[in-house]
Amino acid sequence: MSVLIHPTYFPNLAHCIAAVQTKDVVFETDDNFLKQTYRNRTYVYGANGKLALNIPVIHSQKNRQKYRDVKIFNEQNWQSLHWKSLLSAYRTSPFFEYYEDDLLPLFTDKVNFILDFNLKCFEVICECLQLNLSISQTKTYQKTVDYKTDYRFLVNAKKTMHDDFDSYTQVFNAKHGFISNLSILDLLFNEGPNSVNYLESQTIVRL
Repeated sequence: MSVLIHPTYFPNLAHCIAAVQTKDVVFETDDNFLKQTYRNRTYVYGANGKLALNIPVIHSQKNRQKYRDVKIFNEQNWQSLHWKSLLSAYRTSPFFEYYEDDLLPLFTDKVNFILDFNLKCFEVICECLQLNLSISQTKTYQKTVDYKTDYRFLVNAKKTMHDDFDSYTQVFNAKHGFISNLSILDLLFNEGPNSVNYLESQTIVRL
């Protein structure tokens, strides 16, 4: 059965677990953009603990705005700032240098729309993980869906699931302990080619 998820900024482990274990991914692309979600936010593990990286977006004056129509506010130098944060957090991790060249263009090339950028991030992650997934997009928004496992709730940055996934070695484990369900980048930089095996072994439990 397919899974229905939102394209997010370097998706967290829960999103990737859902995608990897099904391999048939349908992206929700016809919903309204909501603030305080993973659509334009991801969390990584910095020297001081959990660190949020937010992409600035241009909000419409209208009450509702389609996700696909939301533009990135590229007047802010957010790409450079995010890359510097990743360098600071992961430059000493086992696999950062291995994936650095694949990821760097995402922090140098400008993209106008947040949805397009998130889809590109997912594409690059699939290449890094050597994942061959079947990917499609919704054409219309449906509140309830048939023949798909609906994981759209995962886009909510507030806790809506048990996220006590198995631990793995993180750069700052000794300082702050294990932090679960961070961006896929955290797993990728620390576990490298073993990331897929890890994702296949975990379970998503909704609260």
